[in-house]
Amino acid sequence: MIDIWTVVRFLHVLGAIIWVGGQLTITLVVLPPARRALTPTDRADVLRAVGKRFAVITAMVFLPVQITTGILLADRHGVTWASLLHPGYGRVLATKLLLFVVVMAATAVHGVAQAKQRPRAARAASITALIGSAGVVLLATGLVEG
Repeated sequence: MIDIWTVVRFLHVLGAIIWVGGQLTITLVVLPPARRALTPTDRADVLRAVGKRFAVITAMVFLPVQITTGILLADRHGVTWASLLHPGYGRVLATKLLLFVVVMAATAVHGVAQAKQRPRAARAASITALIGSAGVVLLATGLVEG
């Protein structure tokens, strides 16, 4: 029988899949053909619409699910603010959380740069967010329950 903690972990992992998978899909699947097939104006319109939709899904689904399930999992594991300084699980989790904050900041910078039509800054922020997101997932794999 599946217990509640399995469901909580599943939702946390599912949120990460949606977030990182969405970033990878946009970067590796949507952008290349959009660059080839669309005029710069049409490409900007399509990518702006995709970005806005992804931002809404992030704000309405991803962040609430990740934060809620993350807090529940940390509490279940007995994590305290002080334990984040301890070697092993605590430091890995602290690093993951710090990197998550960096990713969210880079994502915000990307949105602002896009709105101000600063493509270089938007691209740099987007790449930072994507690499950081992969790092968050990598660190998460080190948070196995023992």
